[in-house]
Amino acid sequence: MQAEKEEEDEASPEQYVALSHFTGGGSDQLSFSSGDTLLVHSKPSPEWWWADLRGVVGYVPASYLRLVTAEEEEDQEEEDASLEDPWQDEEYFGSYGTLRLHLEMLSDKSRTETYRQVILSNSASLRDKVVMDLGCGTGIISLFCAQLAQPSVVYAVEASSMAGYTRQLVKQNSCEEVVTVLQGRAEEIELPEQVDVLVSEWMGNCLLFEFMVESVLQARDRWLRDGGVMWPSSAALTLVPCQADSYYTEKMAFWERPYGLDFTPLQPLAQQEFFTKPKFSHLIEPDDCLAAPCDVICLDMNTLQVTDLEEIKGQFHFCVEKSGVFHGFTAWFTVHFESLEAGGATVELNTGPNSQPTHWKQTLFMLDRPVSVYAGDSISGSIVLHRNPVWRRHMTVTLQWSINSSTEDTENCQVGTKSFPMWR
Repeated sequence: MQAEKEEEDEASPEQYVALSHFTGGGSDQLSFSSGDTLLVHSKPSPEWWWADLRGVVGYVPASYLRLVTAEEEEDQEEEDASLEDPWQDEEYFGSYGTLRLHLEMLSDKSRTETYRQVILSNSASLRDKVVMDLGCGTGIISLFCAQLAQPSVVYAVEASSMAGYTRQLVKQNSCEEVVTVLQGRAEEIELPEQVDVLVSEWMGNCLLFEFMVESVLQARDRWLRDGGVMWPSSAALTLVPCQADSYYTEKMAFWERPYGLDFTPLQPLAQQEFFTKPKFSHLIEPDDCLAAPCDVICLDMNTLQVTDLEEIKGQFHFCVEKSGVFHGFTAWFTVHFESLEAGGATVELNTGPNSQPTHWKQTLFMLDRPVSVYAGDSISGSIVLHRNPVWRRHMTVTLQWSINSSTEDTENCQVGTKSFPMWR
């Protein structure tokens, strides 16, 4: 028996990942967060193991951990090897070299018709102007400019291999006298002149994901003349506390009694798998909003700097308007296009639940545990978008919140914090 124990102690530690948060109950127990990696040195009992977390050792509950597979270790090695391309440009621009994403974007009538309306409503002021369409894709915005207005030239800039097809589309639609297609990254292309208008469809999920906005800002600083116009001119990220009954039931409550059997030991794994990252392409019903939405981050595209993108913070305060179950937060964005016409109206593209659905839909951030809230309660807190220092197209969204009860029920007064990687 002693020999077996010595062999166990000398064995290499196994790598595990935490399935959920745990707060140690004594000085000999480790506290850890969901997603933390721990090295397990020994397993004194089936319930409690001896582990190391960043140099600190202690007991941890075995049921909170999952073994890191050999495949995951290989994936990590591949990630380490790919650090030479922190922008993942080959993958990113490669995806825009195929039709799948362009079909999705062009099929989004709300998005595409908004840009068309912007061009049409400013057609007189665009006459003889120099326009840059950055990240032009198939050139739809450039073609709108050429057909609906009379700019002197439109520089259609596209980094992906789609640029070759865009040239064909420009010629096919008899716009080659106006539209010049340039293939290259915004940071590398050269123009013969400054531009009067810089238009781009740079928005990603939760507004900033993929950070194409950095390329737009660099192009602005290089090529937009003083007094030139940015389209979109401003952007806002909107947040609302919400119910998500069907999603919670589908992913979490399902494990309570499937087929009359108790599968609840799988719930920590379900929480890790389905709720650690945000849910893209979520469609929230207006009735699922527990309070009036709030703009938590507002960006002025004329003054926003690249350095500002590293960390963007916002505050929120919601007054709960109806009783329900607080499952999480839903986010969406709105962008505005200022008019070039004197007294002209600003055009808006809103991706929220009270507007026509877009291909972005909304983004859902699920709490680890739902909370009952009541009309009159308040939910206050902050949101931080922290850009990944290595993987430059990714970010982490951190939400902190506190619930203050409108009644004397102190059990309803809770605080929480959770970070969501998008995607690394």
